Amino acid sequence: MAAKRIHAIVKGKVQGVFYREFTRREAELLGISGFVRNLKDENVEIVAEGEEKHLKEFEKKFRKGPLMAFVTGIDVKEEQSTGEFEGFDIR
Repeated sequence: MAAKRIHAIVKGKVQGVFYREFTRREAELLGISGFVRNLKDENVEIVAEGEEKHLKEFEKKFRKGPLMAFVTGIDVKEEQSTGEFEGFDIR
């Protein structure tokens, strides 16, 4: 099955609440590669590649986030998969 790629910007209280570690753990459980990083505007960026069904499950997880997070909005767009990632990193 061909890999898909999503690029997401997560808004809300998502920095300083273990959001990136939560995201990395969930991605690894689902076999998703890519990265998560904090942005200067207090949002979080996620780039993820994997099978479509796994990406959909992953998106459900990061829409909610960890217990201390409060997600107020997410912008997600599909992009061309590049296969550039070995695993899932926190940047």
